[in-house]
Amino acid sequence: MAEENGISYTPDQILVSNGAKQSILQAVLAVCSPGDEVIIPAPFWVSYPEMARLADAKPVILPTHISENFLLDPKLLESELNEKSRLLIICSPSNPTGSVYPRKLLEEIAQIVGRHPRLLVLSDEIYEHIIYAPATHTSFAFLPGMWERTLTVNGFSKAFAMTGWRLGYLAGPKHFVAACGKIQSQSTSGASSIAQKAGVAALGLGYAGGEAVSIMVKAFQERRDYLVKNFGELEGVKISEPKGAFYLFLDFSSYYGAEAEGFGLIKDSESLCRFLLDNAQVALVPGDAFGNDSCIRISYAASLPTLQAAVERIKKALISLRPAVPA
Repeated sequence: MAEENGISYTPDQILVSNGAKQSILQAVLAVCSPGDEVIIPAPFWVSYPEMARLADAKPVILPTHISENFLLDPKLLESELNEKSRLLIICSPSNPTGSVYPRKLLEEIAQIVGRHPRLLVLSDEIYEHIIYAPATHTSFAFLPGMWERTLTVNGFSKAFAMTGWRLGYLAGPKHFVAACGKIQSQSTSGASSIAQKAGVAALGLGYAGGEAVSIMVKAFQERRDYLVKNFGELEGVKISEPKGAFYLFLDFSSYYGAEAEGFGLIKDSESLCRFLLDNAQVALVPGDAFGNDSCIRISYAASLPTLQAAVERIKKALISLRPAVPA
């Protein structure tokens, strides 16, 4: 973290867990009390609001817009903060949108956080190494005055393709990390020693994962470029080009209201995904799961030939819905 992110921690300021998901849940449970508010920009990773509810806290969802690359508006953030605001969750690069917060925007958000002494930030940086130039990653804890206010979460599942190994970590001020450690000691105890050995090997690949991760990111970018070009040719589809991660979050809402023969009404993201599953045999994720029903999420963590076949199937299936799209 010191070498790649410019933030330093001692061993007692880091907690290794069974995946970044456990790290996030424990952080929310440790810092939130009943009635506290957890600020979550939408679209969001599906677990954030439920984790807040597990802590008897209230998730406060702040919408973002595809025209602004799904980035949080600082003015909206400031307008929603109050004495109950306890935790702001930022995920950059983002699941499900692939958006990357530029440093200037993070600095604006940090200034707002600085004016609210009770507010902490959970910075989910699990996709930090899957990023496409010229975009760059900035750790929130690196910003002036934010080290003491930030709980940084990362892990090995994305950059090192180690999802099943379940290895993640939390870094932050000692008293917060110690509280998370108490929760973990009564649930899973330590992370698997076998996974930790694998994690050491992954870190040994070099700066930002070395050549192996660089080759993987280059392949992801090729797939992203292919999908952006092809979905950009579809009538009525709105796109925010991802700057990181491996997801496209596409606005297909212009197809809502169409009647599909043998299927019925396409009324929302869930019915559109069911239609494409039935008629194109392509599995997509409805946007309502992420807090934005106008969109659907497409993962390009698959081979380019597989994605090419999927695009052709989607295009063919959507032909029958085209009358719903305004000319």
